[in-house]
Amino acid sequence: MRSRAVYRQHMLRIISLAIALFVLPAVSASGQDFDKGLTAAQSGDYATALREWTPLAEQGNAAAQTNLGVMYDNGQGVPQDYAAAVRWYRLAAEQGYAAAQSNLGTMYSFGTGVLQDYVRAHMWYNIAGSSGGNEIASKNRDIAAKKMSPSQIAEAQKLARECVAKNFKGC
Repeated sequence: MRSRAVYRQHMLRIISLAIALFVLPAVSASGQDFDKGLTAAQSGDYATALREWTPLAEQGNAAAQTNLGVMYDNGQGVPQDYAAAVRWYRLAAEQGYAAAQSNLGTMYSFGTGVLQDYVRAHMWYNIAGSSGGNEIASKNRDIAAKKMSPSQIAEAQKLARECVAKNFKGC
């Protein structure tokens, strides 16, 4: 009986080690895959970028999600699909990724893939701009504000505060 328990314990250690050996390289390689996709996209090889970024995006990598959004937004290596772009931007935006939040603001500002909504555009630009280092989002927020009434601006600011308080979920 005791040898069976020792055998089980030994097998669990082997399984745990095997899992660690397979998972850890995948985690460290994910950065390499992202970089490979980035290099490919920068050279116009969008098929490789798509192949590298899609699994990462599906695993929740906000940078990969944003870059897939850009590819769908611009029709780079994929058929142009604004709804798909919005979906990828939203997934990254809900993780607090400022570039995706700004891009989502642009989609709302122009009514691309969503109904045009300056309140939502202002909200996303405001969130992206408040994270710091995103001057474009702040400038775009100000441009959207010129097309809005004071009550719409107040609503956008309220929505931005609520969105941040909810950690970007359901915004």
